[in-house]
Amino acid sequence: MQTDNKNTGIATKCVHSGEITNNQGSPHTPIYNSTTFTFSTTNDLLDVIDGRKPGSLYTRYGMNLSIKGLEEKMAQLEHAEAALVFSSGIAAEAATFLALGRKGIVCVGDAYGGTIELLNIQLRSLGIPVHFLLEPEEQQLENILQSGIGLVFFETPTNPSIKIYDIPAISALAKKYNTPVAIDNTFATPINQNPLLLGADIVVHSATKYLGGHSDITAGAVMGSKDLIAQIVPWRKNLGQMPAPETASLLSRSIKSLVVRVQYQNNSALRIATTLEKHPKVKRVLYPGLPSFSGYELAKKQMKGFGGMMTIEIDGGYEETMKFADSLKIFRIAPSLGGAESLCTQPVTTTHHGLPEEELQIRGITPSMIRLSIGLEDTDDLIADLNQALQRI
Repeated sequence: MQTDNKNTGIATKCVHSGEITNNQGSPHTPIYNSTTFTFSTTNDLLDVIDGRKPGSLYTRYGMNLSIKGLEEKMAQLEHAEAALVFSSGIAAEAATFLALGRKGIVCVGDAYGGTIELLNIQLRSLGIPVHFLLEPEEQQLENILQSGIGLVFFETPTNPSIKIYDIPAISALAKKYNTPVAIDNTFATPINQNPLLLGADIVVHSATKYLGGHSDITAGAVMGSKDLIAQIVPWRKNLGQMPAPETASLLSRSIKSLVVRVQYQNNSALRIATTLEKHPKVKRVLYPGLPSFSGYELAKKQMKGFGGMMTIEIDGGYEETMKFADSLKIFRIAPSLGGAESLCTQPVTTTHHGLPEEELQIRGITPSMIRLSIGLEDTDDLIADLNQALQRI
């Protein structure tokens, strides 16, 4: 397995970290699609099982070279000691919550609807205390920390309201009470933000999104210290949350182009947000790169780029917003994000569909919201598409 100079740039890490080369000259890791691996002797098997020697054993355990190579790459990207890959982002969150949050979890700010459901229904049904802190409730965080909980979790930027939360400040407060902090970094990506360098303890990704980047894989990842990751390992193993080696290979391939994709999407999204902000049929644009955005100054401090995600509010109600979405020709209606193709969705119909009306109101999620994932198309074409759809409402 290739070793890495920690001083190399992130683009170099994306291409070379974790790749297992062989004497045939392959520049990338072969797909080891075996479910199990054989040994010459029982002692050889025991050396691997007991950790005395590196080696592959059983794919569901994660002991497969295709998976291990990808995890090394993931760890390098987030400046982590170790990483685990999963069958999905929600699987990564579930294992992390169950491993570290059994004494209680506090979710700060808004979050993906599936995460809210997991916390609010499944984990609470297991007797795990879950606290949701929304603005202006954040001052209550220290009170909850004093009561003794297992984990602080939040997204930044958040889905779908693109709110920015202060990673160093929240992490410093949690450390006073020896409580680990886990951050969903899916929207930002390791290119735009590195939470571990800002004081967080765990980073979670839905690798289905920007890390995969082509809308063709479903995967997740968790990065952090060796001690914290070791606590998550048995949950992944015994819940059967391992991605297939073929998926791991596709994800490793995709990460090689992550920097150029994300930087293009950053630039394109900023141009689009600036244009939409001036449109008379758009009430507001939620994008971290706009000086008018409430989290702009904080985003400048802790992000290196502002990302390809934005949420806009149409000057109209549910029907007008739906007509806008239906009128788009290049943007496709879909609930995911981070791919090469630009996507749009009304959060009330997809990511947060099914939440009670009062919950949507508390979270500021309105029927006139459209979340946009900016892809790799020509920026002028995307602006023209948005303009023609706005003219139809």
